[in-house]
Amino acid sequence: MIQLKTMLNCIDNSGAAVVECAKVLRMKKAAGIGDRIVVVVQKQRSFGPESGPGSSVSISAANKVRRGDIRHAVIVRTAKQHQRPDGSVVKFDDNACVLINKSGDPIGSRINGIVGAELRNKKWSKILSLAPMHL
Repeated sequence: MIQLKTMLNCIDNSGAAVVECAKVLRMKKAAGIGDRIVVVVQKQRSFGPESGPGSSVSISAANKVRRGDIRHAVIVRTAKQHQRPDGSVVKFDDNACVLINKSGDPIGSRINGIVGAELRNKKWSKILSLAPMHL
């Protein structure tokens, strides 16, 4: 479960690597897979040597978000186990999210890693279509 001050991995290519939960929306105490939260970007992702000082692509152009930005996000993985209606229990190794804009569209164009299938019930089909696999 995700609550205030929880650190999450950002698994899209928006430029954020690690984000911190600042608010759980919809007046819940803790959020789960498919819930919308407000996050603060804590660590930026570096895009290798091609985005260095001598290249045509600058770091600011490659990253859509910067450190300290406040954004909305959708939780796609939680380390807390979650029981599904069919009786199976699913649990991931880490907490992860995908950054979205105010209208609900993902900021990044790619998602790296597995996402939870609970996103289907919560109507996040755009995130599911970008993900390589959902479990």
